[in-house]
Amino acid sequence: MNPFFGSVFWLLVTLGVLVTFHEFGHFWVARRCGVKVLRFSVGFGKALWKRVGRDGTEYQVAMIPLGGYVKMLDAREGDVDPALQGEEFTGKPVWKRIAIVAAGPAFNLIFALAAFWVMFMLGRPDAVPVVAAAPNSMAAEAGVRSGDRILAVDGHKVATWSGVTDDLVDALLGRDPLALRVRDADGRERDLTLPLNRLPADQDIGQYLDRLGLSLAPAPAVIGSVIPGKPASLGGMRAGDRVVSVGGQPVSNYADLQKAIRDQAPKSPTLAIVVRRDGHDVPLTVVARQESLEGQPSHWVIGVQSPPLETAIQRYGPLRAMRESLATTRDSAAQTFRMIGKMLVGEASTRNLSGVIGIAQVANQSASMGPAWFLNFLGMVSLSLCILNLLPIPLLDGGHLLYYLIELVKGSPVSERTMIAGQYVGLALLFTMMGLAFYNDLHRILLS
Repeated sequence: MNPFFGSVFWLLVTLGVLVTFHEFGHFWVARRCGVKVLRFSVGFGKALWKRVGRDGTEYQVAMIPLGGYVKMLDAREGDVDPALQGEEFTGKPVWKRIAIVAAGPAFNLIFALAAFWVMFMLGRPDAVPVVAAAPNSMAAEAGVRSGDRILAVDGHKVATWSGVTDDLVDALLGRDPLALRVRDADGRERDLTLPLNRLPADQDIGQYLDRLGLSLAPAPAVIGSVIPGKPASLGGMRAGDRVVSVGGQPVSNYADLQKAIRDQAPKSPTLAIVVRRDGHDVPLTVVARQESLEGQPSHWVIGVQSPPLETAIQRYGPLRAMRESLATTRDSAAQTFRMIGKMLVGEASTRNLSGVIGIAQVANQSASMGPAWFLNFLGMVSLSLCILNLLPIPLLDGGHLLYYLIELVKGSPVSERTMIAGQYVGLALLFTMMGLAFYNDLHRILLS
């Protein structure tokens, strides 16, 4: 699928699932607290589809898919039929109103736990953390060498590349020196320290990671498989051959091989390739050809595939998967709160905020990686929605909860004047956050 349309499609899937689940939380608890629900809407604006259920609630899907709402019988919005007075929202005890408002974020939390649980039972394939360090990068200066396998980050054992990146992102928020334990290809272990304190305070996580220069080690220039009838097969290449050079240009990894083919084939499709086979260098002649896959622009190929990377699949039974789900939810929530706190005090840049464009891109990328990774993405976004909605900002669920907590303390509802003033403040804060997130998305696209 085209990346643009793929991003739009998976964004709609993401928002449709998570918004529906969030609003269903409000709806379900409101019904059980005896409040009449007038409308359950996924999206805003003009209705694309709607129907009235047997319960008298109008269900609809609206044109703008960036949210949703549950409209309840509310005396603040007009006169209420005396016969329905007992089903009106504001007339309910404050604890019931708190339960109704808190139900949306609570259902997002439940969804996150369920998504992580199913993900761990399906099995999330991940790369083993065998790494490389870019020349002159912070990682290289700290002593990281190509082929090192990271064993622990700040004393925390890691078995996957995503585990390493999660710990690195967490550490980059504080920018304190970070301890690594690595093992080289010969089995020797050593301790290193990444001097994160040398990083500036005004950049986003992506820029920090670029400065760090730590990445997965590229696949070796070993032929994993040769496609029958393609140039490599016709030229005598075999699975297991290690490519030494292409047209005299040395090749050290699979990325070098691909680059050499791209650089030399346009000049002359006939490529002089040297491979190492059974300890001997074997010269071969391979005539590259141009091919186009799935409507993509044509490019030069020889018909070989790299060997599969060593992977670590995180797959557990139901009980272990639930423990891992709880741990993932706890750690991710703590990381999110730390980031919010550091942004509030100026220790982390607001450039770390992402908006709809960023979410759409990650949705498409995670969906292309398989069901387990997409569930991981849905869980993370659902958890973020839970936390965001609990912030004490008027217009959000957290703002309403703040009003009801004040009502509990003072014994009477917050005045209408205070609520109106809060709405203006909430609108200003939300528009500021959305504007920053949108700007950051565009900034990343333009610089990429």
